[in-house]
Amino acid sequence: MHRVIRRGSSGLAPAYSARHVYPLAAASQSDLDTWHSLEFGRFGSSLAVKDGRYVISKGTGGRSSVSGIVATVFGCTGFLGRYVVQQLAKMGSQVMVPFRGSEDDPRHLKLMGDLGQIVPMRFHPRDDDSIKAAIAKSNVVINLIGREYETRNFTFDDVHIGITEAISRLSKQHGGILRYIQASCLGASITSPSKYFRTKAIADEIALRHFPQQATVLRAGPIVGTEDRVLNVWAQQAKGLPFVPIFGDGKTRLQPTFVMDVAAAIIAAVKDDGSSMGRTYDLGGPDVYEVQELVDLVFETIREHPRVVKIPLAIPKMVSIPRDYIMKKLRIPPISRSFYSSDFLDTVEIDQIVADGALTFKDLGVIPRPLRGVVIEHLYSYRTGGPGVGSTVGEHMTGIRF
Repeated sequence: MHRVIRRGSSGLAPAYSARHVYPLAAASQSDLDTWHSLEFGRFGSSLAVKDGRYVISKGTGGRSSVSGIVATVFGCTGFLGRYVVQQLAKMGSQVMVPFRGSEDDPRHLKLMGDLGQIVPMRFHPRDDDSIKAAIAKSNVVINLIGREYETRNFTFDDVHIGITEAISRLSKQHGGILRYIQASCLGASITSPSKYFRTKAIADEIALRHFPQQATVLRAGPIVGTEDRVLNVWAQQAKGLPFVPIFGDGKTRLQPTFVMDVAAAIIAAVKDDGSSMGRTYDLGGPDVYEVQELVDLVFETIREHPRVVKIPLAIPKMVSIPRDYIMKKLRIPPISRSFYSSDFLDTVEIDQIVADGALTFKDLGVIPRPLRGVVIEHLYSYRTGGPGVGSTVGEHMTGIRF
């Protein structure tokens, strides 16, 4: 004889939303109290947690398997986010993808997982209830939210510090989060002259304060890939401008890393035996480049003759003064979001390389790929005449490491 248990009994959360039963308009205080007691259960975790491991896993580990991981990926619609969602989904994880823009923003993510495994959820970073709903059934939280420039509505303090504080605090209150992954960047430091790097470092400390045992901070170098905002910018300037401007002396050292390697490192931190918990990793590629070398590499890849002009940093800083005033004081959106902003210029002369003695890709079992082949093949589309041609086709080019 089978016993039937109805949802809503025995302390389980109701299958319906209490808003339909207790409309807020013209409701008595007792009705509101009843509504709150029923609806608040929606934000609780119903996942069984045992010995700090994921449970209810089955299958061979493919797309239609069940990995036992239910992950909420904040910042999923960004550059890195789509690769993290794809890596989680292809091994049978259920992925909550919070978004705050158009309902079409996460549409491309739904194709990455099996039916019902990619769950778009509308949220707002300043609304605690929407964050609670996004993490309600998760056992992993991944925070990829970040911004390289300030806007009228969100400053670096709002994006890096405020949102990280809200997500990590509510994840801690959740009680069932086994892993918390915080994405950061190389160069993040409390003492940095750049506000961008300072707020990133503060966000890392906030995540580790709320999750001293479960959090993993991954500081990646400049991320390159199909949708990057590093190599693509120089390639677009090479095709659309008489020359590519380099602010400063071009000697700033960068350690670019492939986006899929960073996504693989995040998945490795989620799946490991707990050895990455409570630690910070510096994720840099295998080679260190100066800015001038990277620009030369772009010209060689797109098969164009190098056209570079170095501009003293004082000149763009003077140009940035009226731009910042228009955006921050008059609240008028500028034409260029970051290129001539003081926030961007403050980062130009700061090296972004792996610190001595830091934990790296190797400690997570990931081998980073160098800047050649598949890592930069998206630049082939900028070649004049097609990917197989280019302005310098047939000419002998002596570039760097290529």
